[in-house]
Amino acid sequence: MRWRPLSPTHSRTLPAWPRLCDQVSQWTRLCELTVPLAVENFLKESFDQPPTIPAAILELEKKLSEPVRVHNDDKLRRQKLKQQKAAGVGPSLAKEKTKSKGHRQETSEEGDSSSASLELKVAFSKLTIHKEPASANREPSYVRKAKASDLPPLDHVFAEGLYFTLADIVLLPCIHHFLVIICRKLSGKLVEFPLVAAWYQRIQEVPRVQTAASQCGIQFISLPELQTTSSQQPPNLDEAPSAEEQNDPSFIGGPRPTMTKLMEKGIEVMFSPHPCPTWTLDWDTLPAAVSPKEGKMSSDRALRKQQQLNNLVYMVTNQAKPGDRIVDFCSGGGHVGIVLAHVLPSCQVILIENKELSLIRAKKRSDELGLSNIWFIQANMEYFTGMFNIGVALHACGVATDMVIEHCLKTRASFVTCPCCYGFIQNTSKVNFPKSELFKKTLSYKEHMILCRFADQTAVQLPPQRRLIGKQCMCLVDLDRARAAEEHGFSVQVISMEPESCSPKNNMIVGVPI
Repeated sequence: MRWRPLSPTHSRTLPAWPRLCDQVSQWTRLCELTVPLAVENFLKESFDQPPTIPAAILELEKKLSEPVRVHNDDKLRRQKLKQQKAAGVGPSLAKEKTKSKGHRQETSEEGDSSSASLELKVAFSKLTIHKEPASANREPSYVRKAKASDLPPLDHVFAEGLYFTLADIVLLPCIHHFLVIICRKLSGKLVEFPLVAAWYQRIQEVPRVQTAASQCGIQFISLPELQTTSSQQPPNLDEAPSAEEQNDPSFIGGPRPTMTKLMEKGIEVMFSPHPCPTWTLDWDTLPAAVSPKEGKMSSDRALRKQQQLNNLVYMVTNQAKPGDRIVDFCSGGGHVGIVLAHVLPSCQVILIENKELSLIRAKKRSDELGLSNIWFIQANMEYFTGMFNIGVALHACGVATDMVIEHCLKTRASFVTCPCCYGFIQNTSKVNFPKSELFKKTLSYKEHMILCRFADQTAVQLPPQRRLIGKQCMCLVDLDRARAAEEHGFSVQVISMEPESCSPKNNMIVGVPI
């Protein structure tokens, strides 16, 4: 992974990065270590006896069969529902079409009305700088009112889901050389990994990939169209019962038994009061480039983003001192970092983000404001080893929030985080759940995952009672994070943003070293 300081005059202040990706992410280890080593060993075999397909290839096949989960996937799935209705394709028929094609998604220059075309359109739109402007038209009522369980799932386009990433580049030469041997000597084995084969064909459609591959000595081969080996569809995560629901006859009403178990140990849903719920930046007097409206979002969404920023900026400005270094982790287009750099000119603000286009947009806004106290780093957050005083993260997805907090604990830096995507939380080689000793003594890993799954069910389309349970689960998951930080000598509060309508994920975890 490379990093790029987009503010060259300050590049001398940036630290060097250790190579730790494979130690942090099981997915990264699979792509960067396990698959390459497995293919290298496979190519060394004599093939005197029928070889066994490497377990790493089958693991990759399994990953490609899982439902795609991305930020704002509810919005994309509703777009797909609208597309299917327009094409006269119901969800059940769309699934059958996907099955019959082995999950292979094809498109043409004119476009494709099949169930896969939305994913391909979204995927390839990310590979171009010029994007179509977002439509301001309100979605039809059948799209807005559809239950999450009735929305069509998103299909894989690339290795990590919808978007072409470094993982695809790393995997390409490995899978190519593996498939060359399979096609020459073991063509009958292709049926064991149809999704890997479909990915190999699809990646050739990415602009300039064929040219780059040719320059590296890779000549793509043609593969026959394959059928999937199983008619089993991936489970609907919104409806699938958990292990506890399946095995425990007393498990009624979602996460309630788990919540009751915590209550019996004195652990209840409890929020700290917001110190200043009505505080707001004077957005009308701020330069236009400070406002999230510059990020090309709708007016309603921009208002909610402003409300979110009011909460984070208040918490940070109450802690910041002149000369402090503030790090905006997972900064995206710089909504948080740019506001902080503008209102705290005596502090240094560093934006860390792994997506180049997001940093380009943030850098453009910063240049318009003439900010001289802001730095931009393109890297995964675990590469950052510099010292800082305050860490901030708005809607860092899944365990990314825990990685931000861990960074702050090690550096003894204050933190203000707003978690997101609780359903993505899972054990990794660096992060384990539950996190605090108190929760570990009370809940198993599976029970904690039940809380995380239901914590994601706070969307405005859901019934009020279900959203309330989701909010309670969010609080309990974040209380575990807070208690774990307290065990490291921090004073931590879990606070609801004001107004709560600013986001379905409206918790803040605010920590200060004691």
